[in-house]
Amino acid sequence: MSSVFSGLGIAHQGRFTRLKWHRLRRSLKDPLFSAGVMMEGFRLGASTELDLRVRADGGFVVLHDEELEGETTGHGLIRETLPEAIRGLTVLQGGHPPILSEDLATMLRTAHPDALLQFDVKDNLKAIGARGVDHLADYFGSAGSSIIVSAADLDLVVAIKQRLPGLKRGIDPTGKLVEIYRGQGLKAVEAELRDDIAGPTEPDTIYLAWQLVLQAARDGLDLIGLCHDAGRLVDAWTFNLKNPDAGFDEAEAHSFSALMALKPDQITTDEPVATERAWAAVAD
Repeated sequence: MSSVFSGLGIAHQGRFTRLKWHRLRRSLKDPLFSAGVMMEGFRLGASTELDLRVRADGGFVVLHDEELEGETTGHGLIRETLPEAIRGLTVLQGGHPPILSEDLATMLRTAHPDALLQFDVKDNLKAIGARGVDHLADYFGSAGSSIIVSAADLDLVVAIKQRLPGLKRGIDPTGKLVEIYRGQGLKAVEAELRDDIAGPTEPDTIYLAWQLVLQAARDGLDLIGLCHDAGRLVDAWTFNLKNPDAGFDEAEAHSFSALMALKPDQITTDEPVATERAWAAVAD
């Protein structure tokens, strides 16, 4: 029986908050990084996220770990493996072949205009090099607003901005902000986030852990509001229900309601359909 819930997002008090399909999943029961789920997201116009690792030839593959062992039937470092070898592998969780960047570019042509695909690039600029950035430009330079690129290495984000100015960019300062919060306090967090927003990456979206967002709000700093005042969007990550079939428990309902009150533009989850359904059950 089809569900009335699509997992695309939540309408609340005149706003629409997107639900991002973390690791190309509508549910934790879905296989990891599945082309089938990605195509469904493209069809519906969903916001989805995948991880990219650079290959030996400068192209990319949709995987999280730097070694093939953890996620596939292969062995060795991905950055030392050619695409022909990767094509012969299967992803352990799901049994499907890994998605190569060339395949991804082909599938992206079918995407709904509202679809947004986040490339979370796991390697740094040194590992990727000019050849990798050129590969992204060759295959995704015309994708425009359909893609947002994020990376821990801000130098890589800047390099992509210079080579592919049409792509959206995102940064995640969460780890750094948490450490500053512990050691220097909330005023230092505010100053650091303002510096990041004004920095050379020129980010469209700021990714912040939802726990950090709520703790800062309780202590008097609205991180989402700060980003909105600077014209940036905010993705609050990663909110997963303990029991997706049962919906929110009392603590989850309280936390999610508090998060929604702060008006995030997007919430990352491995359970977008269950999250939408759970919110419908508790929202006013």
